[in-house]
Amino acid sequence: MSKSTSPPVPALSIRIDLDSEGRIGPGKIQLLEHIHATGSISAAGRAMAMSYKRAWDLVDELNRICGQPAVERQTGGKNGGGALLTPFGLTLIKRYRGIENAAATASRKELLALKGDIGKKRRF
Repeated sequence: MSKSTSPPVPALSIRIDLDSEGRIGPGKIQLLEHIHATGSISAAGRAMAMSYKRAWDLVDELNRICGQPAVERQTGGKNGGGALLTPFGLTLIKRYRGIENAAATASRKELLALKGDIGKKRRF
């Protein structure tokens, strides 16, 4: 496999600080999306190559920093437990993706300019 010689593509990664100890970023939002798709914290963690404990801890952190549950865990039943996003959890994904899209749109021109600058040899 050959190495690409094209300059790297600058991109934004949005993290939103909700309090002094907690933030929401692309990883937590992706975890919520996987939970929504699979109905399972465990399956969502596996899809992201993280342990169940790590996924569980991130869900607990999200619920804590948001002051309301984004995910509800369901226990027992014939097929075992599961997890569902609350209406707030669905709104959280929608708002985050909206902020992410707005930031990408607003910064597109500057990111393209930065891409053009990366790798250029400069004389000082």
